[in-house]
Amino acid sequence: MRSLSSRSLSSRSRRLGTAAAVLVAASLVTVGAGTAADASPAAAAHTARPTVVLVHGAWADGASFGSIGRRLRGDGYTVVDFATPLRSLSGDSAALDAFLAVRTTGPVVLVGHSYGGAVITEAATSDPDVRALVYVDAFAPAAGESVLGLVSSATSGNPAAEFDAVPAGATSDLYLKQDAFDATFATGLPEGEQQDLFARQEPVTLTALTEAATTPAWKTLPSWYVAGTEDGSVPIALQERMAARAHAHLTTVRAGHLAMLQQPGTITRVVEDAATSTR
Repeated sequence: MRSLSSRSLSSRSRRLGTAAAVLVAASLVTVGAGTAADASPAAAAHTARPTVVLVHGAWADGASFGSIGRRLRGDGYTVVDFATPLRSLSGDSAALDAFLAVRTTGPVVLVGHSYGGAVITEAATSDPDVRALVYVDAFAPAAGESVLGLVSSATSGNPAAEFDAVPAGATSDLYLKQDAFDATFATGLPEGEQQDLFARQEPVTLTALTEAATTPAWKTLPSWYVAGTEDGSVPIALQERMAARAHAHLTTVRAGHLAMLQQPGTITRVVEDAATSTR
């Protein structure tokens, strides 16, 4: 039998050592991969950014949140717009709940403007994935309160005088008259932009504005509120009162009722603060 030299033995030992090292490394990689795979669902749930759902109010549409949506998407958030039907508070809230079930997965932050605030207040109680609420110049009614009732409690005028009422079955579609639209709804915007918004306003039914809320989600969910100090539709004192009783994180901005068109950077930051709190 051929004998092995000390050099051959040394070479074979090195090769065996190298092979063993490779096997050990492969084992560690395999074990590590298995651990990561086992932990990934919980880790993903903990670190995933929530989907931001933008809910417009009366006399507006999803375009009113356009700049906010672009900024959030640029920062890595998934953003979807809900086309609020503006038919009834209970019906609109049920529609938002169904929308969330189909169009979103995982944690959600709801952002509501004006009447959209009342909609998210009702809908959020039905979906456990909703983790935070953001109100922008919005109504945050308590049980038994309506949007029109809240306005009437904070103003001395006659809100009905601001509307053109178009018969729509058992109720009426309400459009804001030009003077009221410019002076209270589109306050502080350039005249040309006011005209564009007035022309494409989405009507809301009288039923939606007079229907009382039932179960306010702000009682159990963390809330953020952006209040426009120049808002002619929802007086600043009313906004601050609603924010205080909801224990919301309040930010005031120098803007009218459409604050998201005038202060998109600030509102985006508030939404992201709310989103970060859910992770």
